[in-house]
Amino acid sequence: MMYLVLTAMLALNVSAAILNGYTQVDDSLHETIATINESNLDIYSQFNAALEQNPEKTQEWYDKAMLVKQSSEEFYAYVQNFKDEMVLFADGKDAKTNARVRDVKKQDDTNVPHQYAINERHALILKDKINAYREFMVDITGHSPVLDAEFNRTFVTPRGVNTSGDSISWENTLFNEMPMCACLTVLTKLQNDILRCEGRAVRYLLEQTDATDLRVNKFSAYVIPSADYVVKGNKFTAQIILAAIDSTRAPEYYVNGQKLQSNGVYEIVATTVGPQKLTGKIGYMDQQGVMQYIDFERSYTVGEPSATVSNMDLNIMYRGYDNPFSISVPGVSSHSLVVKCNQADITTKNGLWIIKPRANSSDQLNIEVYARVNDKDMLMGSHTYRVKNLPRPDAYFEINGVPTEEMRIPRAQLINPKNRIVASYGADGLIQAKFDIVGFQVKLPTGASLSVKGDRFDNKTLAAIKKLKQGNTINLMYIKAKGPDGKEIQLRGLPIELN
Repeated sequence: MMYLVLTAMLALNVSAAILNGYTQVDDSLHETIATINESNLDIYSQFNAALEQNPEKTQEWYDKAMLVKQSSEEFYAYVQNFKDEMVLFADGKDAKTNARVRDVKKQDDTNVPHQYAINERHALILKDKINAYREFMVDITGHSPVLDAEFNRTFVTPRGVNTSGDSISWENTLFNEMPMCACLTVLTKLQNDILRCEGRAVRYLLEQTDATDLRVNKFSAYVIPSADYVVKGNKFTAQIILAAIDSTRAPEYYVNGQKLQSNGVYEIVATTVGPQKLTGKIGYMDQQGVMQYIDFERSYTVGEPSATVSNMDLNIMYRGYDNPFSISVPGVSSHSLVVKCNQADITTKNGLWIIKPRANSSDQLNIEVYARVNDKDMLMGSHTYRVKNLPRPDAYFEINGVPTEEMRIPRAQLINPKNRIVASYGADGLIQAKFDIVGFQVKLPTGASLSVKGDRFDNKTLAAIKKLKQGNTINLMYIKAKGPDGKEIQLRGLPIELN
């Protein structure tokens, strides 16, 4: 990781060439991540096969492998959320989730990493997670000398040195005055390391089971797919093998009643979304020259392209507000997902999960995602979000359906009964919630005050405004609004000068 940090020092004067360099490095890391993911899937497939063949010998190591998988997925997701929030801080409404460096508009921004990581102390949380993950991996693999050295070398948070030769903290080394492109690339490198070390640990645990021993007294059919989850339009590829067979005699493979011409490789274009089933048989010649057959069956899922769990409105949920979430689990169709969150109401709408914390909910809520896998409900991941009351909006005078920030408004617009007072976060607000104006007071230049119910001037107020001269100012005071959480709040006053 440090070679990226040292290179990032050059990015203080960020040129187009340097930005392009980080883009290329980040793209290369994402390609490597895809390759590692495929390799890890193969390892887990081998582990599942070993568990089926000899559960008594494999179960202990398999359970540890599942702990490695869960811890790695949670850590990887946290780093992804860290990246997503920095991008959201930098690009605002133009931000993309799961963005690569090339997708970020403000690649040269050095303020956002410092604000988010250092000022808001997220870097300290990341630092603690790196150290905790290292200790977990060391313990779960039984203090293997080779793996210990690798984990201690990969997941470290040492102090650094600035340009003056002074010692500085790890978080300042990575995020202080560093451009977005450098910080995102460093975090992608961390995700790469997580997946790589996950694979190293799981392969080591698999080796402890002696699952690769040849057991010629038992014949079993296995289907080893490249993935149990296929995106619509892509190919489903599976290697079909017969374990413990005489290698001098080629088996025969049948899938869905048809004999395969290739050496046990089955391939089909996935066109139908949903659960699919692969059935067939493998034929082999026994020692007496008699053809024997072993049946096999394997399920897989074809789904639409999906994303990981991500909050679309920062890492915050608001009480009484429909917080939209995009939630999916690779390998599991959406109808098999169950989302749970204490002290919140959960519904679905237009493919999104709507999570609405109740009025008396605590300051932190945990979202848990379960999936029905192999007839069991399995916890696939969880994440804790901060919960706050909706922020206070501002009052605007709306003209022809558009809130205006102008303080000088023509008399004709003021007395137009179609125009009104509204409460809004503005066009650039991170969230857009509906508020209803309950009432307000109008203070006239004469000092008189008129009370108004609702969001429009009543006849009495309109008559008073018609008598005012150009340049006179009225002050809208004690503006009360009710939000989706049901709470009534008072907004700041709104002065209006007659133009």
